[in-house]
Amino acid sequence: MRFEKTTIAGLLTVAFEPHADGRGTFTRTYDREAFREAGCETDFTVHAVATNKRRGTVRGMHYQVRPYSESKVVRCTRGMIWDVIVDMRRSSNTFGIWQAFMLDHAVPSALYVPEGLAHGYATLTDDADVSYLLSSTYSPEHAAGCRWDDPTLAISWPVTDPQVSERDRALPSLYEAPDPFASIE
Repeated sequence: MRFEKTTIAGLLTVAFEPHADGRGTFTRTYDREAFREAGCETDFTVHAVATNKRRGTVRGMHYQVRPYSESKVVRCTRGMIWDVIVDMRRSSNTFGIWQAFMLDHAVPSALYVPEGLAHGYATLTDDADVSYLLSSTYSPEHAAGCRWDDPTLAISWPVTDPQVSERDRALPSLYEAPDPFASIE
């Protein structure tokens, strides 16, 4: 595994290194020691998969606040997505900055997304699946996010006429979204 830093502190790309022979390949998609050495969270208590039927589906921008804030490892296991991360950490030098990455099931890679960053994506193919390792259980009361189409962020989504849930359409703007490190009790 190779970990590469990005513009946003703590956000890493993870390149997997498949081992191939006549039978096919074997690829480690998670190695606790390699993640620990890269400075990442290693206690992932939940594995989840999002399935998306059609191209142009947009999900995001999601995160959770304390005490259920979470780190994530995100990878595309079928199809292709445009994965977007927004820094929601008010004290960060990159607060409000977004970065996008192409995740393709044919290219063995993932993103490590630390606490305090919002995550979302647009599907670029029909039948795209996204796999998550999550460091915290989902808590509806602690779920937060910001609008995928917030003009302040001006994210360049590579889709037209996106399919977006009502919940995601109702998310607040970047500056109205809750601080990921403030506890909601």
